[in-house]
Amino acid sequence: MLAAAVPGVHAQARVQPTTLISGTLSFDARGTLGDFTGTTANLTGAIAGGPALEAVRGWVEARVDSMTTDNGRRDRDMRKSLGADQYPTIRFDLDELRPSPRQGDIMVVTLVGRFTIHGVTRQETFPGTLTWSRTGIRLEARVGMDVRAYRIGGLSKAFGLLKMQPDIVVHIDLRFEQPPR
Repeated sequence: MLAAAVPGVHAQARVQPTTLISGTLSFDARGTLGDFTGTTANLTGAIAGGPALEAVRGWVEARVDSMTTDNGRRDRDMRKSLGADQYPTIRFDLDELRPSPRQGDIMVVTLVGRFTIHGVTRQETFPGTLTWSRTGIRLEARVGMDVRAYRIGGLSKAFGLLKMQPDIVVHIDLRFEQPPR
């Protein structure tokens, strides 16, 4: 999530604020009837600038009701399990960015922040990749999660015959663009 969209930027460069222009948030899950993926491209987010990459802060948010698995019944169950009426958004707040040396237009980073899912906020630390372009930055990351840590239930249906495994993999793919000057 993060940094000046100038090809020569490095960890000590001033970071300009940016706005999320596109992206996807998705998860891979396993169930009795097979593996499935849930996804949304309905995201909002922004980055606050700073004197260096380490000072960057930001957030990204998705509406629960925008997520789909391309299966209507499973989507209804997912929204019910996530408590979409009471907790309509999933959010990540970036508290810290730990950059590594940049290699060309790519930099491996460690993201430290808070996911808020189903009304539960938890600290998470996970790796990501920043890729610079002429107009902005792309952040790609993935993080394993146990949904029970976020008090998400309803993983078993039909008297236990249909189950979803609690361990999922969340995929983040975001594009931030420099605002016009």
